[in-house]
Parts: sequence; C-alpha cells; structure tokens
Amino acid sequence: MFSFFKKKPPAATPDAVPAVPAAPTPAPAQLPGLTPKLTPALAPLVAPVPEPPARSGWMGRLAQGLRKTGGSITQVFTGTRIDDALYEELESALLMADAGVAATEFLLTDLKRRVKDSKVTQPAAVKQLLAAAITALLKPLEGALDIGRASPTVIMVTGVNGAGKTTSIGKLTRHLAEADLKVLLAAADTFRAAAREQLAVWAGRNQVEIVSQEGGDPAAVSFDAVTAGRARGCDVVIADTAGRLPTQTHLMEELKKIRRTIAKAQEGAPHEVLLVVDGNTGQNALAQVKAFDAALGLTGLIVTKLDGTAKGGVLAAIARWGAERSGGVVPVYFIGIGEKLEDLQTFDAKEFAQALLG
Repeated sequence: MFSFFKKKPPAATPDAVPAVPAAPTPAPAQLPGLTPKLTPALAPLVAPVPEPPARSGWMGRLAQGLRKTGGSITQVFTGTRIDDALYEELESALLMADAGVAATEFLLTDLKRRVKDSKVTQPAAVKQLLAAAITALLKPLEGALDIGRASPTVIMVTGVNGAGKTTSIGKLTRHLAEADLKVLLAAADTFRAAAREQLAVWAGRNQVEIVSQEGGDPAAVSFDAVTAGRARGCDVVIADTAGRLPTQTHLMEELKKIRRTIAKAQEGAPHEVLLVVDGNTGQNALAQVKAFDAALGLTGLIVTKLDGTAKGGVLAAIARWGAERSGGVVPVYFIGIGEKLEDLQTFDAKEFAQALLG
C-alpha cells in the first residue's frame, strides 16, 4: 500500500437529532475526502488492491537506476566461502557506495549476527540476509507527507543548486493537483531568473497559481504567497527557496529569515521543511542534510538522481545519522531516478534493498 501523501479526512459533524441507523454499506475503496480523480499510485486505500501499473513498473526502473551502486556489492557474494575475506570485501564495497563508516560497521555487525543465527553456509544466502539488514536499517526513513493538518499546509523546499529542487516541486505539484488539491506556488528563488521561469512552466503545466516577483525579497514573496493561499482557500502552498551551499553562512541566514517570515504569515507554518539532495553527491549529501537540519529543522527529504550513481548507499548513512539525532530520523518522503513524472515515488525500504542487491 503506497501513497504520495496522507490527507486528513474531514471531521465528523454530530447530528442534533439522533439519526435512524442506516443499513451497513461496504467499506469504501478510498478514505473520506478523496475524489475518484486521485490516481491509483497516490490514493491511500483501505482494502488491499493489486499494485497499480505505475508502481509495478517502478521496481524495474529503480533496480536499473541502482545498478551502479549495487553492482560492486553483489560481486562480493559470487564466491563459495563465507569467511573474513568476504566481510572485508563487503566492507570496502559499502564504503565505496558511500554508506559511510558508521552505517557500514552497523550493517556488518548486524549481518554477522544474522549469519550466525540462521546458520547459512552459502554466500548467496548471505546476500539475502544483507538485504534484510539494509531493510531494517532504512525502515525508519519511511514516511508520508502529511497534507490537511492545516489550511493551507505550507511546505518550504530548499536545497543546493542542481539537486533537482524545482523539478521535484513540479512533480509533487502535479500529483497534488491530480488529487484535486488546490496548490499555490511561491517563486521565492528570486536570485535566479531561470528558477522563477522553470517554476512558472510547472505552474502552467499543472494549472496552478504562482506568486512571483522579479528581484524581490524571497521572504516577502513567501509571506505574500502564504497570505494569498489562505485568502484563496488553497490546500497547499509550496515555497521554492533559493539554492544554497550550506557553507555560505549569510545565505543560510536568509533561509532562516524566510522560515520566520512564513511563521508570521500563518501560525504553525511551515508545516513541512523539505531538503532536496542529489544522490550522486554521496557523503556530501549527508553533510548537506546535517547543515540544513541545524539551520532549519528539517521534516523530510527528497533524494534525487539515484539513477546512474554509484553512491546510493548514502541513504544508509542518513539512516544511521538519524538514529543518533536527538529529534529522531528525518524521513525520506520521495526518491527520484529520472525526469519523468512517475520517476518520483515514495521511499520504501524493502523495495530499495531488493532493487539494490537484485
């Protein structure tokens, strides 16, 4: 069962006069508040249904995208013996995949315990145990974007230039719009004209409104967008903030200002602070997560460009860091493996582990 987001159902209204009990009706296929227009890949479902075509094809694309990352890891299990050499090769492969030292040590310890408990004797069987260990490590990263707890739900999206931030916003907007949610975009990346133009193109494709101001103050644009979203009865306001390098202190302060300004426009906002990271950057992606989290308090991640990278193990590093973070893990809401709309999907730990190891 997969959904791009969870939408809060409308609150029940008590009747003034006791109603006559109605005859029982079959359970609906969808939760209250969702319309038939909601695509199968997105709809939170009550009853199990066959996997939608968009999702069933996803596993093949994900496995293809992770081939470079998983190839060196799976090579370890082509031998005939389970010995110290196998574990040493696996350690090197995980480090090369940018799983990081902490996650690699954690996985090796967990794997050795699983091998001992299961008494397996073939390397091929160890690979399956590694898949289970990776799944367990990544499981806490699973999470659903929560839409509907506020009206509008305000989402602040940030990330360094080139990570796929604006494209990810466009894809997410498309899915939300197809779910009959009224979306308003804020072009708060005012320092890069191409970003405003790119966001405007996505707004046009998805037939949603956009608040944009050439050369304007990004905090002011964000404030105006949230205010407009409230006045227009929008369900979601997404603020596309300027790409930043976390080492540029003055620019990170600008992001903090945007966050504070959004809070002034609507109490409790932003409800989600998402960071888009490029999976190709490996351990640098983890450094970005740490820096942006320290500045803004992240609530979720979008990991893009996992197709073709040999560094997809960074999700293990993020999971291990999150396990030691005082506020708990920062969930990975979505992962991306291409430019198409269906190439942005919710993160599932078991799927990822299976696609990684084949």
